[in-house]
Amino acid sequence: MRPCISSIAKWHSRLRNFSSANCRLTSLILHESSNGSNLSSSHMDRTMSKMYSTSCEKSPADAHRDNPVSDMLSDSFGRQHTYLRISLSERCNLRCQYCMPAEGVELTPTPQLLSPNEIVRLANLFVSSGVSKIRLTGGEPTIRKDIEEICLQLSSLSGLKTLAMTTNGITLANKLPRLKECGLSLLNISLDTLVPAKFEFMSRRKGHDRVMKAIDAAIELGYNPVKVNCVVMRGFNDDEICDFVELTREKPINIRFIEFMPFDGNVWKVKKLVPYSEMMDIVVRLNNLQDLKGLRMIPQRQLRILGSMGIVVLFLSLHR
Repeated sequence: MRPCISSIAKWHSRLRNFSSANCRLTSLILHESSNGSNLSSSHMDRTMSKMYSTSCEKSPADAHRDNPVSDMLSDSFGRQHTYLRISLSERCNLRCQYCMPAEGVELTPTPQLLSPNEIVRLANLFVSSGVSKIRLTGGEPTIRKDIEEICLQLSSLSGLKTLAMTTNGITLANKLPRLKECGLSLLNISLDTLVPAKFEFMSRRKGHDRVMKAIDAAIELGYNPVKVNCVVMRGFNDDEICDFVELTREKPINIRFIEFMPFDGNVWKVKKLVPYSEMMDIVVRLNNLQDLKGLRMIPQRQLRILGSMGIVVLFLSLHR
């Protein structure tokens, strides 16, 4: 699910010791330069703002141009990694039990986080080297006040085909019309339960109705499909699997069931795990399921209720 760019040793020498702390580019490793010097945020802002007065503009002919994939984005198995994830913030407006402790986490000082110009500059280096899809994540990316400007600049990069975002949906509904105008083309919304009381218990916050409104708003704005990520946990929401599947019948929603994965501090226990095989058994109890073999990708299985608008995706993360 998360392609890894393991080595970019030949990147621009002035970016080899760029410290981004916890507002990091997932899978991006910038090595120290030979003199060990750091690039300051203010210096990068000044130089990149000049550069992007022209480099972010693209003509209609450029809009569909594919950039050749650099050797730096190919691994030892010959696979080309053209999908980049950028974490915009470590802040989040929820405290989901499987993701974050109740008291939150220690936050990186703001001066050490990537500025919009730095984000766009780094993204452009990857896109010009063959990356065609960028996903914005967090934390929660929508809590950044400059999220619209970031989307606008990223979507203008020549050669970028898809600008996606993974969000908890809490503040999304009101921001989405503008984000769509700014080029946000694909949405993943996290939702682990259809029961408001369970939502509040798991996330330690209210907001279930706002997430549902965000899903409906995305559909109304023409996002098709709207992808909904659901982490399945025994004793919490494993009894809602079929209810989630039913959402795909009348709306262009792709439900994506994900195994509960261990992370530091999330009190992972194997007894909470509902393995892929068990989720599959529950899903196939529904009648008239179609196996979308043409869309099958490892490590996932895609199914559809005959005649439905959306599909069901089951991810294999720990068990087969």
